[in-house]
Amino acid sequence: MPTERTEVQVRPGVEGDLEALTALYNHYVRETAITFDTAIFTPEERRPWLLSHPEDGPYRLRVATDPDSQEILGYATSSPFRAKPAYATSVETTVYVAPDAGRRGIGTLLYKALFEALSGEDLHRAYAGIAQPNEASARLHERFGFRYVGTYREVGRKFGRYWDVAWYEKDLM
Repeated sequence: MPTERTEVQVRPGVEGDLEALTALYNHYVRETAITFDTAIFTPEERRPWLLSHPEDGPYRLRVATDPDSQEILGYATSSPFRAKPAYATSVETTVYVAPDAGRRGIGTLLYKALFEALSGEDLHRAYAGIAQPNEASARLHERFGFRYVGTYREVGRKFGRYWDVAWYEKDLM
């Protein structure tokens, strides 16, 4: 008789997640052009990032966990879009899914939880930059109402080549 699989849980990120979140992000730093960071982080170096995403406010962190093992399967964030005050009602969103947890709807669960959490905030737009090519990320963002607005050509250099970033925006009001 097959065992019933419990659903993935999504919750706010907490300080106890720091090591696992750092390891997940470092995979993308080392192996992909999805992030333009080029050097891996220690958990202590990543702590300010974690602490910049409190449980409330416009800058959130949501993590997806396996309910049995508590392993982190992915995370989504909303962060400042730009530092200048007039950008305060805009956020940049991102989602990272553990390499062995793809194609399970984790990104969808994370974005659903993130946008629900942001629904009461004084925010006007969300932006997402997607290093190209990345069809899966483009589809995820389009499912959540993001629309393509343009591409920065050869804006980042990693692994000895230049990468384009496609930009998407979503109304939050």
